[in-house]
Amino acid sequence: MGAITPRINKDGTTSYKAQVRVRKAGKVLHQETKTFSRRQAAVVWMKKREAELTDPAGLKKALAEDPPLRDILKRAREETKKPMSTSKTNVLKMMEAHDFSLTVASQIDSAALVKFISGMNVSASTGGNYFSHLASVLKIARPAWGYPIAELVVEDARIVLRRMGVIARSVHRDRRPTIDEMNRLMDYFSKSVSTRGDTVPMTSICLMSIFSIRRSIEICGITWNDFDEEGARVLVRDLKHPDEKIGNDTWCALTPEAIRVIKAQPKIAGESRIFPYAQKSASMAFTNAALALGIEDLTLNDLRHEGCSRLAEMGWSIPKMASVSGHRSWQTLKRYTHVRATGDKWNGWEWLDRVAPQAAS
Repeated sequence: MGAITPRINKDGTTSYKAQVRVRKAGKVLHQETKTFSRRQAAVVWMKKREAELTDPAGLKKALAEDPPLRDILKRAREETKKPMSTSKTNVLKMMEAHDFSLTVASQIDSAALVKFISGMNVSASTGGNYFSHLASVLKIARPAWGYPIAELVVEDARIVLRRMGVIARSVHRDRRPTIDEMNRLMDYFSKSVSTRGDTVPMTSICLMSIFSIRRSIEICGITWNDFDEEGARVLVRDLKHPDEKIGNDTWCALTPEAIRVIKAQPKIAGESRIFPYAQKSASMAFTNAALALGIEDLTLNDLRHEGCSRLAEMGWSIPKMASVSGHRSWQTLKRYTHVRATGDKWNGWEWLDRVAPQAAS
């Protein structure tokens, strides 16, 4: 049933290809090949597989569809009805191009996954994201398509990778801007519009980040139809969520300050968005401004954390904060339960009145 064929490699060494075939009625029912650097190893593998394939259960397992990981990932991308985020799509495509994707389903075990993720040389939080995207596919491979991937493979690998520090949850940033830093930034952005003709209204976007607790990508996607002034709320489309990043449209409450900022924006003919600008442009503008002013380690997204901290300092409860932030789970907001209620840090801030004047009553 088996045969071993020696082959001379380009470097002059010899490798041995072991081949096992199962025939029935003169036809090849199943065959496997594997190459070894030593003949003895090839013989051991060949005899082991011959014995396993002689057993009916072993042959049945071998005849089951056993595609390489590359095909599994591609099938997941193509057959998943729920829209897949760009980030997840790109990660899966990157994995499809990796040598590890040639590994067949039956050979994917926890050790193989640990070796694959460990060899990617990325930060623990990035590694965690990569593993999460891969795990979401592997978990459905057996129940959905019958591919021979053991149930505990993913969880066993996750435990090992976490204990080794290869993967980890994203670290919460605690950087908060001072009032002086924000004054300098707002002054910089205000002058940039008049002297350089910058089109992105960074003063308004900074205010929205703090007072609406929205990410810049969400701010730049809000439309006038999404704004419910009477209900003091806004429809945030594709709100970020661990399991549903697309199609997760959520109504979020608006603070009075956020409503003022929105109402201060001009309506542009033919444009449905309130802030019709590219999120990357806003993020880059903030980073460049902080760099120019010598403000260290402050990002545009840190203003969202500042907004949450502000509400906590104002004595808001976790459920009330969640109504603004859009968090389904209150676990993320528990970090703010120990914040002392010291009042509104931004009460009377001149830049709110300058950018979004209070309407006369």
